[in-house]
Amino acid sequence: MLRKKISAFVCCFMILFLDSLAQQARNPIIFADVPDMSMIRVGDTYYMSSTTMHMSPGVPIMKSKDLVNWTLVNYVYDRLADQDELNLSNQKNAYGHGSWASSLRFHDGQYYVSTFSSNTGKTHVYRTADIEEGNWVSTEFSPMMHDHSLFFDQGKNYMIWGSGRIHIAELSPDFSGIKAGTERVLIDDASLPAKPKGGKVGLPAEGSQMFKINGFYYLFNISWPAGGMRTVIVHRASQLEGPYEGKVVLQDQGVAQGGLIDMPDGKWYAYLFQDYGAVGRIPFLVPVTWEDGWPALGIGGKVPATLNLPANKSLIPGIVNSDDFDRKTGDEALPPVWQWNHNPNNNLWSVTARVGFLRMHTCDLTDDFLSAKNTLTQRTIGPTCSAAIAIEVANMKDGDFAGLSLLQKNYGLVGVRMEGNTKSLVMINATTGVPQEVAKVGLKQQRIYLKASCDFTNKRDLAQFFYSTDGRNWNRIGNELKMSYTIPHFMGYRFGLFNYAAKAAGGYVDFDYFHLTN
Repeated sequence: MLRKKISAFVCCFMILFLDSLAQQARNPIIFADVPDMSMIRVGDTYYMSSTTMHMSPGVPIMKSKDLVNWTLVNYVYDRLADQDELNLSNQKNAYGHGSWASSLRFHDGQYYVSTFSSNTGKTHVYRTADIEEGNWVSTEFSPMMHDHSLFFDQGKNYMIWGSGRIHIAELSPDFSGIKAGTERVLIDDASLPAKPKGGKVGLPAEGSQMFKINGFYYLFNISWPAGGMRTVIVHRASQLEGPYEGKVVLQDQGVAQGGLIDMPDGKWYAYLFQDYGAVGRIPFLVPVTWEDGWPALGIGGKVPATLNLPANKSLIPGIVNSDDFDRKTGDEALPPVWQWNHNPNNNLWSVTARVGFLRMHTCDLTDDFLSAKNTLTQRTIGPTCSAAIAIEVANMKDGDFAGLSLLQKNYGLVGVRMEGNTKSLVMINATTGVPQEVAKVGLKQQRIYLKASCDFTNKRDLAQFFYSTDGRNWNRIGNELKMSYTIPHFMGYRFGLFNYAAKAAGGYVDFDYFHLTN
């Protein structure tokens, strides 16, 4: 009898323990590519910006009520600029460039987002009174301020930026440029606290984010000691101009680069990210306590797996989502989960030409997928995910190729290729960096179903492609794609809908749906 009571007690304890875990948040907060976060709280609402580089529209704005579950609500710009690199024209591209780490701020009733671009060579500042639905007023100036932090203090506007050596300058009141005579070095070597004795820094301190808390100024940076891991460094001063003293505040699992956010109840967290292979750079939250006026990150200096915050919900539909392309009056043509690879040609796609379908016409001639305009993308998500589409191909022309992609430098494709009057299903694998046609199947029908499945579990980074003639019974096509995160693209893999022409423009295909599961 005693044994039965003990067993019952153990069972009840385990049930309660597992239930408590299920109601806690888990790291990563978002298992998808959301790097270079900048975060603010306005009342009880949190907003976050991130980097999407060569994608259009750019600089996504996400919203949360609990710091854990986020929804895409807006973008800062439709097009960063009109130039060949950003338009994917004349054999030029902006892969891995576009706009980088943004700075999100709220000041005197206005929301501000600043970013910078090596393509334009400029620093860009955007502002609006309505971050969720408003239009952004844009100002830009030279030079390009690398990994900067927009900062408001005592009625003045500042930028803090740099790599290793950190600079500060006051901006003009209208954000049209640097106020003459105000630029100077703030910290000569911000990497110093992370330098091993006699060692070197592989990545100088960058990713600046400045905060003023209880009268002190705190500058967050990331460094990467040679032979070590991504490291969070904080410098502190009682005056903005310094002098600053610095220390390492976190060195665990490579979780780094970000800043601080407080909750209405007085709790503090650091928002950071981790490189996680082919899925990209994924956000973490780390609890913060204060010790002698310094932020102490983590639990015993470690990044916890669970947090005393509301449980994570699915990233569907907040960050990614299925789409049947049914649009009612007043609906957006494309919801915020979608982004184009580079600036699109908006004359060559439509969700109204055929009700319930996305129609995509071919654009400039190319036989290179990475040079093809108007590839429409969404993030992949971990630990596993699949995307299935239905595509109608009756109006393709000789030399056209259309279908479903996994976009990165070492991409994978499954689609329909038109050669003369003959259509074939083709799988392309660019695991090696050189695209290879590894499978080809004859096709008679005008409607075909395609699917791509990804496994990012423990950085396995494997993908498989499938086709179906009825949308129910699936056949694998080609071989496995070994996905890899490459610096030239600097982005996690994305699902993409594509249609491009190698011989003559004018053909088109209709996508009936995009169905995403995890």
